[in-house]
Amino acid sequence: MDLVLASGSNARADMLTNAGVTFTICPADIDERAVEQNYLETGGAVEKLSALLAIEKAREVAKTYPDYLVIGSDQILECNGQKFDKAFDKEDAKDKLRFLKGKTHKLISGVAIVQNGEVLWQAQQEALLTMHDFDDEFLERYCAAAGDALTKSVGAYQLESAGIHLFEKIEGDYFTILGMPLLKLLKYLRDEQGLSL
Repeated sequence: MDLVLASGSNARADMLTNAGVTFTICPADIDERAVEQNYLETGGAVEKLSALLAIEKAREVAKTYPDYLVIGSDQILECNGQKFDKAFDKEDAKDKLRFLKGKTHKLISGVAIVQNGEVLWQAQQEALLTMHDFDDEFLERYCAAAGDALTKSVGAYQLESAGIHLFEKIEGDYFTILGMPLLKLLKYLRDEQGLSL
């Protein structure tokens, strides 16, 4: 099976590799902010945005890989009706974390498979994460420990490392939190595309 992952995310690549899936990596080169803005300005729902971006990424890479199954994936963070993007720098990350502390936010991960421009399948899954109401001293210690995670993930944390200390409650699928509904993807690949170990 010829699979391409249209993402440069180490977490997504690790998920597939650890599941025994063989694939090629080709990050999609699209203007995500322009796609988002156009979609939201025309009345699109924030909750559907990760699925749309997953499709657009896969479609773009499918132009370079005809006949391959191209996997696109994306994730958004929504809290109190507000959509969050990755932080620009450490100070921006601190501002985001101050907003999120003590609140429950939603991570919505979308995944799609495109072949020759046609969307064969798509899915979306969400998780709810509640941060404890930490003080500024804790925030400073966390930021020192988190390092690059502050600007490499949409919530300024990586759950698989120091980011776990931010949370008092997590509801949802672990892989969805990491950035891709892996279980749904593997089921599709097994049932519809004949993937085997």
